[in-house]
Amino acid sequence: MPASTGNGNLPQVHLPHSRVPPAIVLLWRLLGAIGLILFVAIVAWLQRDGYVDQTAKDGLSFLDALYYATVSTTTTGYGDVVPVSDGARLATTLVVTPVRILFLILLVGTTVELLATRSREAIRERFWRRRLKDHVIVCGFGTKGHTAVEVLRGKGIAAQQIVVIDQRDDALERAQEQNLAAIRGDASSSATLQAAGIADARAVVVAPDRDDTSVLITLTARELNRRATISASVRESENVHLLHESGATSVITSSASAGRLLGLAAETPRSVEILEDLLSIGEGLDLVERDITDAEAGPRGDIVGSDLLVGVVRDGEILRFDDPQTSELRTGDRVICLRSHRDAA
Repeated sequence: MPASTGNGNLPQVHLPHSRVPPAIVLLWRLLGAIGLILFVAIVAWLQRDGYVDQTAKDGLSFLDALYYATVSTTTTGYGDVVPVSDGARLATTLVVTPVRILFLILLVGTTVELLATRSREAIRERFWRRRLKDHVIVCGFGTKGHTAVEVLRGKGIAAQQIVVIDQRDDALERAQEQNLAAIRGDASSSATLQAAGIADARAVVVAPDRDDTSVLITLTARELNRRATISASVRESENVHLLHESGATSVITSSASAGRLLGLAAETPRSVEILEDLLSIGEGLDLVERDITDAEAGPRGDIVGSDLLVGVVRDGEILRFDDPQTSELRTGDRVICLRSHRDAA
């Protein structure tokens, strides 16, 4: 998997690529070089009557031809096997010499490309970091992190504005397959989060497999960025308060949420279909949060524009749609609404 050269002591950043792995490229070039030598050996062996081996009295064997091809192509040229007939010299001029040049280009080109690749990756990372602003960092690319990215993409966030952090090679490969920048490292480490541009991030999704890891990641992320929205997941509801105290903006209890849906589905399966619809971005109904317009400020009904009002965010507090305080909308309020995906901007 292609990697950048890194930035100082920061973890390596793996930027999306659509190229063949370097090991495969080197293997094909090695096979190509061997093929060129075999080609020259065959040409020399077919013209064996026109060659003289200074060290042997009998004719040129295929092993002698292979030896000649090797020393000639690599420009070693000991001079013990030489062309003496016009046909052999013509074959050397028209075939062996061009192959020798191609062989050298192949080897020297590989070395130059390896050196150039490192410089190119460093330049790509430098430009990537310059453009990295107001992005989303996803810590953990398992089932939860992968699904979170799908939702973000469904909300219109470009792949270039998402950075994935994980320690597993398979997770990093999946992220790159989706054209996401990926960083191998521990998301609870300050160095790893700094490599992901935490200072300029607008949101952090904390989705590891362990609750204690979620707490550490949230603590570190909040210390490095006081303004970012941090949404974190935990398995057990008893750990929710730890995430909030660590600085999480929102905490999702995965096991409890799944249990509630299962219990609800046992009694009212159709209502669960509606909830699943709300969780599926881009189809049916979507749950959106937006600022109110100047025209919407003032007394309200249940409908805000073409949206069905669910709640109001005012001064950092969530007011449900049936709260008397939501009878009048104020400038600066944000509304949470149900919207048909056909009307989504």
